[in-house]
Amino acid sequence: MREMSSPPVLKKPKTERREDSNGGGRVAMALADDNGDSRDDQEEALVALIEHRTKEVEHIRKRIAYYQAQLDEAERRLDDSQIKLVRLRSQANVMSSKNSKGDGFKSIKVERRSPSPIQISEDSASPPHQAHSKPKLVIPAANVKKYQAMKPSEPSPKASTLSGSRSSTSPSTHVNSIVKAKGEKSYRITSEQETMEVEAKGTKRKLVQKEGIDLIPLISTRSSPRKIICETGSLIPSQHKRKLRSLVLCPTNDKLFVTSALDGVVNLWQVEGRGSSATLLSSSDCASLKQRRWPEDMAWHPRGKSLFSVYSADGGDSQISVLDLNQKFERTPASFLKDKPHVKGIINSIVFMPWADTYFVTGGSDHAVVIWTEKDEENSWKPKLLHKSVHSSAVMGVAGVHHKQTVMSAGADKRIIGFDLLAERADYKHQIESKCMSVLPNPCDFNLVMVQTGSPERQLRLFDIRLKQDEIHAFGWKQESSESQSALINQAWSPDGLYITSGSADPMIHIFDIRFNAHNPSQSIRAHQKRVFKAVWHHTLPLLISISSDLNIGLHKFT
Repeated sequence: MREMSSPPVLKKPKTERREDSNGGGRVAMALADDNGDSRDDQEEALVALIEHRTKEVEHIRKRIAYYQAQLDEAERRLDDSQIKLVRLRSQANVMSSKNSKGDGFKSIKVERRSPSPIQISEDSASPPHQAHSKPKLVIPAANVKKYQAMKPSEPSPKASTLSGSRSSTSPSTHVNSIVKAKGEKSYRITSEQETMEVEAKGTKRKLVQKEGIDLIPLISTRSSPRKIICETGSLIPSQHKRKLRSLVLCPTNDKLFVTSALDGVVNLWQVEGRGSSATLLSSSDCASLKQRRWPEDMAWHPRGKSLFSVYSADGGDSQISVLDLNQKFERTPASFLKDKPHVKGIINSIVFMPWADTYFVTGGSDHAVVIWTEKDEENSWKPKLLHKSVHSSAVMGVAGVHHKQTVMSAGADKRIIGFDLLAERADYKHQIESKCMSVLPNPCDFNLVMVQTGSPERQLRLFDIRLKQDEIHAFGWKQESSESQSALINQAWSPDGLYITSGSADPMIHIFDIRFNAHNPSQSIRAHQKRVFKAVWHHTLPLLISISSDLNIGLHKFT
């Protein structure tokens, strides 16, 4: 009994339990150490993996940027090649037309697909071999101007005879008779235009273009715009006492431009150097005779020797003024035309037509569109009402289509109208959801027009006048200083037809690349201190000229 309860029997399990306890602690501590080492290793491995994948992402981003740049460059080369191909084919067609049998001028007219009565009558009188030359054209020669075949060095006997007997030719006021008279007058004007272009230094005229370029397929094809780089910008005082209203470049001398303002004064400027500055040559008082109103809009005569301005029809005031700009740039008063075809309200727009003969068109708040024909007497013009009931509100902008006798108009009634002079009816009608404030044809693609609207962030709409449907694309911007859209804000096409500049209620010039598939500006340039009314592209220099309500003229060089 005493041996069974002896201490050694009781001590053994205590020792074993102590040993078990100590052994378990050592295992737990070992496991804890192993887990700590494992977490450190895992953390280190994850850190290394994150660094590796970060570098991988940066590398891929660099590759994406590289290939995006390569894509942009490839798209640019593709566009250039397409334009060169169109030009080459057009030149080949013009050369083949010149080398065909018969009179070269008539040959080109036969190939043109214009509905002009002159061409119809000449087609019926042309020999059969000329009529069969139509299918040879790859690109329709409707984009080729009538006056392209006539050169000063190779005058036609018929042209010489008609030029000498100009005084015996009197155009009719009827629209059809106006267009039919082109058969005679086109020779005379062609000779004068070519001679004037040789004499005038620095001449770059839009009328010299011989064929159009198809730019519509390029619209909205790029994911990124091709930006211009604005190098320097300078502001010069406009010398006007009130806010500026208009800015127009001379069509025959690339160094001259004019500005007008609410003070009724028209200033003539000359660009110095390559656009570093501008010099004021003369100032002329062009306020209307009765109410002393300022010019609402201006247009330079295609020959570059006179400037036409429009006013208001209220109160029996003068509606059209003509300012002669002689070679000495002396200060001369404006003369006013006697005819007053508009019956009321402001005359909003005046534009010379891009045709062989000289016409200009006006559009007014009385819903009317009027065409003016040049008469034999100097500074004598005959107005003819084209339409007054097609628009139900003010006509805000007018323009001419290069390759056919059609006058475009845009109105506050949200309508865009193309009026055919030959048929004497509107052959193009389109209505949008917002009022229209101007219409501006592309200088290169004669089927492409831009219309300014009152829709915020969708102010500029592009249309193909061959299609009776919605716009091809829309551009716009968000204004910070004002939500309202002003008709005083104007746009301009670049000479290559790929860019549009627009003023803004903000002190910004917005630039749009028509190849960009977004709706916002491809870039915006802060150019003035206040609202920018207009920014135009110089014909030959890499230069933008702008006007603003800060009473300054901006000269912005770019590359």
